[in-house]
Amino acid sequence: MPEDSQTIKDAVRAAYAGVARGSGCCCGGAPAVDLTEFGQALGYPASDLEGVPDGANLGLGCGAPLEYAELQPGETVLDLGSGAGFDCFVARRTVGDSGRVIGVDMTPEMIARARANARQAGYDNVEFRLGEIEALPVADASVDLVISNCVLNLVPDKKAAFREIARVLKPGGRMVVSDIVRVGELPARLRDSMAAYAACASGALPRDEYLAGLVQAGLKGIEVLRQVEARPMFVTGACCGELAGLEEGILASATIRAWKPGNP
Repeated sequence: MPEDSQTIKDAVRAAYAGVARGSGCCCGGAPAVDLTEFGQALGYPASDLEGVPDGANLGLGCGAPLEYAELQPGETVLDLGSGAGFDCFVARRTVGDSGRVIGVDMTPEMIARARANARQAGYDNVEFRLGEIEALPVADASVDLVISNCVLNLVPDKKAAFREIARVLKPGGRMVVSDIVRVGELPARLRDSMAAYAACASGALPRDEYLAGLVQAGLKGIEVLRQVEARPMFVTGACCGELAGLEEGILASATIRAWKPGNP
């Protein structure tokens, strides 16, 4: 793994600030990618892709966690690494005016873009907070559903991230995340590469270690709902040339569900 935690965070923040400004891309789509086709490949129905503000879909995901979340009106949803707000804007339609959606991202440029998208669309049941996933600016036991889309692999301290998910979930609440996991061995040239980390490769945990971390955080009922080969477009876009030629069978996109024990 590259360097220390702060160095990783700084590199990831810089990479995604570039994405927010339109001057870079990592971990997903790229300017040359048709974002509608990209989203449908991840599992989003066309209606979800068409019903969000322009500029919210940056093509950064590796799955469609909301399609497995069984979201209900009135629920509170927390999106970890919310980017320009795409999944938040999809969720808000289902939770309705009686529900609430919170997006947390550590990149100020992403928060600014998401807030601008929400203002432009006139959404008042969505808010975006600047913060880090290892120390979420969210109250204990206040969230029905935690989602995340291709972000937790970027967090240096994943054990802390999993503990924070468990902390903010209400008893009986659930987590549904899509993330990159390792199912093979990365080439040595990528293991300490900061570019590969920001592109969702060198920070990915082995799948079994990822699932074990959720158990250690106190979550239960853990299921892998979908797992597919992480095709190059999911992890490189057109910008991270260092990952060109990465062999198949090393990275996978997994959509994972887990529950916090207790009665809602």
